[in-house]
Amino acid sequence: MIRWISFSLSVLLLSACGTSVKRVDSDETIDLSGAWNDTDSRLVAEEMIDDAVSQSWIIDYFGKSGNIPTVIVGDIRNLSHEHINVKTFIADMERSLVNSGKVDFVASSDERGQIREERVDQDINASEDTRKKAGQEAGADFMLIGQINTIIDADDNEQVRYYQVDLTMISMTDNRKVWLGQKKIKKFVKNSKLRY
Repeated sequence: MIRWISFSLSVLLLSACGTSVKRVDSDETIDLSGAWNDTDSRLVAEEMIDDAVSQSWIIDYFGKSGNIPTVIVGDIRNLSHEHINVKTFIADMERSLVNSGKVDFVASSDERGQIREERVDQDINASEDTRKKAGQEAGADFMLIGQINTIIDADDNEQVRYYQVDLTMISMTDNRKVWLGQKKIKKFVKNSKLRY
């Protein structure tokens, strides 16, 4: 009987420590730690790109060239106090840029490397009528670069996390800065197990 009670208690304790998973909508805001998260990435990217493509640099470029500008995303540096998956943030910005329909968009240097390898392979293995020639790539007219910074102010179990994202659109022709964007996020976090 004692063994059975011990076994039952062990099973109860183990089941109480189990993992629980609940599927939620990917657009639902869930902020557990106060750190940069998927919602911050998506909202900042959408808001900043909406601002970028609504400014006069696009109209000015179209007026001079007769074409919509071609954009590439360069380095977005994480200068914050925490790990931020910058690739996810860049992907959010790329999606917003492409979906705006107001700019053309070219592949990143990593992506271009893969495509160039495929062209070399096609030169050897693809039929003449399906082979893609080298030297036909579209060049970018503008590059978007930026950085993510944080300021952390903490006392005991309370913390204010301040994020500042700065983006700059630069002309590839003459290095002119044609758009400067800035987004700020401030979060108040109260947690008995707060870490810096």
